[in-house]
Amino acid sequence: MSFEAARPLAPWRWIGGPMLTALLGNLVLLVPFRVFGLQLPEPVFAMVPAFAWAVIRPSILAPFALLIMGVIMDIMWGSAIGLWSLSLLLAYGAVLSARSILAGQSRVVMWIWYAVACGIAEGAGYLFVQLDSQSTPSPWAVGWQLLATILLYPFADRLIDRFEDADVRFR
Repeated sequence: MSFEAARPLAPWRWIGGPMLTALLGNLVLLVPFRVFGLQLPEPVFAMVPAFAWAVIRPSILAPFALLIMGVIMDIMWGSAIGLWSLSLLLAYGAVLSARSILAGQSRVVMWIWYAVACGIAEGAGYLFVQLDSQSTPSPWAVGWQLLATILLYPFADRLIDRFEDADVRFR
């Protein structure tokens, strides 16, 4: 429970801000920075708002924002257009369908649900890449990306904490 006052649900605050932040996070990680010859794993920053938006409230804007973020990520990373959009929308739909179960859960349980949502998105992306390229991506690379994405949960928790109680119509 937050001790801060809940923020109003203006779309630019709870959709636009997190969307731009996630895209900037992906853009920063496109810099070719290597430590001891190894590239840092690229977490899917868009999973943070995808999970949080589904928990905060149902909205018609969130799936369109995920679609746009996914296409931009596909262009940034050079993957097939629609791969990350579909992966993010699958995870969003899974969390949205479990939204009533998630209400009032502890942070640890929410982190587990976030990890499951990340697994759904990464697993879908893994399968879509297999279908598109007709070769198997490196399981180690996907595993590191999944782990790095799961470690981003505190940002999703912060976003949920900021806007969770702002609209009482959905409680």
